[in-house]
Amino acid sequence: MNSTQTKFAKALATYAFILCLFAVEAADAPRSLTAGSKTLDGTLRAVDLSLGEAVEVALADKSVAKVRLLKIEEKTDSMAKAVREAKVLVEVNGEQKWLTSANYNLPQLVGGVQIDCPITQGYNANSGGDAWGLEKAARLRLWPKAAPWIEPGTFVYPLKQRWFATSTQFSNEPTYVDGGDKPDRKKIYYHYDLDFGGCEGLTEVIAATDGLVVSASGKMLPGYSLTPVRPRYDVVYLLDERGWYYRYSHLHTIDPAITMGTRVKMGQRIGLLGKEGGSGGWTHLHFGITSRQPSGKWGTQEAYAFAWEAYQREYQPAVIAVARPHHFIRAGETITLDASKSRSSSSIKDYRWTFTDGQAATGAKIERTYAQPGAYSEILKVTDAAGNTSYDFANVHVMGSDDKKLPPTIHPAFWPTTGIKPGTEVTFKVRTFRAAGGETWDFGDGTAKVAVKSDGNARELAKDGYAIAKHTFAKSGDHIVKVVHTNERGETATGHLWVRVEDR
Repeated sequence: MNSTQTKFAKALATYAFILCLFAVEAADAPRSLTAGSKTLDGTLRAVDLSLGEAVEVALADKSVAKVRLLKIEEKTDSMAKAVREAKVLVEVNGEQKWLTSANYNLPQLVGGVQIDCPITQGYNANSGGDAWGLEKAARLRLWPKAAPWIEPGTFVYPLKQRWFATSTQFSNEPTYVDGGDKPDRKKIYYHYDLDFGGCEGLTEVIAATDGLVVSASGKMLPGYSLTPVRPRYDVVYLLDERGWYYRYSHLHTIDPAITMGTRVKMGQRIGLLGKEGGSGGWTHLHFGITSRQPSGKWGTQEAYAFAWEAYQREYQPAVIAVARPHHFIRAGETITLDASKSRSSSSIKDYRWTFTDGQAATGAKIERTYAQPGAYSEILKVTDAAGNTSYDFANVHVMGSDDKKLPPTIHPAFWPTTGIKPGTEVTFKVRTFRAAGGETWDFGDGTAKVAVKSDGNARELAKDGYAIAKHTFAKSGDHIVKVVHTNERGETATGHLWVRVEDR
């Protein structure tokens, strides 16, 4: 063999070795799905636009929507200058309408097309990063007029828990439950995914879709290093047939069947909800979807509409009250409490508010001024034309003039949240933040109040950080449960829970 032949043989051997490496990688990767692959095409279409820009969007039903972004308005708070509301004026097929971006808002019908705005560029200005892959002024998502937001039979509600059972941090809402919403914050954590509060070690987390386990318990399948997957001991990532990555974080425990390379079925148990990892010390499921965006980058796929629609299909509630997102103000400032995002299968006839100070009001939008620092929980009761009722709570965090003396915050939760009968034992958990523990429960049924003491978030991941109380209700009906903590300055944090006890 001459030198040329020898060089050729070595090159061929090297090439063969590289092919073998790719073969091993491919063997370890999923058979029908590889990183970024896509075999299911849904009804959603997305486009990123600059101000004044117009495009034609081919929809899933083969129709074409003419879309223009006309204006953007963003409101910030008076302290950290965090965006609290972003609105866009859009024109769709000649019809103009203002849309409020994310923050518990659902897609609207404009110009014969369903459309929403999950993100505007203003949220990236002081967040310290771009979780959305957004390079222009705003992102719009569009669906045909009668199309589902996410296809039936492909997505379910990811918790075995009632909707809004406790605190949430959804869709660009600045994080607040653990006291993280502060006047002097320089970088704002706008929660780009969905935080579902729940009861530690009791609330079951399930797979929202069929999918491949690409990461679990801190391990990752080979071939996914350039994807959104970020392994951690309390996190599970699934990849579905849309090519979307689903993140389940802060799990108290992960089910033994959830191992790398296995395929799970929609509705299969992932584990139990907890506060592991970077939770801030409050118990919740961090649920997020990441997919390729119009910019070509990986970015958040806003999931509120999907979760809402899936919950409606599965549980068929007649009415859902919505008093969120939370509010963050200085003492003396005035805010508008807004219940207009509530929805019913029939028309809503009554919005009734009961305030922490004992006052009451009616109407979808109510203005309130708060004189004293504290964490307030205002009760909203919504009644529809058929007489169905639903409750939610508006959290209002009020800061004093001294930014070093922050009022306490509080997180209550309970389990089970459905199927409660008279005599059913219900577990209540509570934890206070920014202050030493010491909380008092009023179960709203005329029984004696119960005092407990959490650790005040002294150690975020402490196994016994939440104080536990157990209670049984003797009668059916809607019980508004209240828990209160008062700090050494007399500032109070109030939390509410809605417990529906069914007839036997």
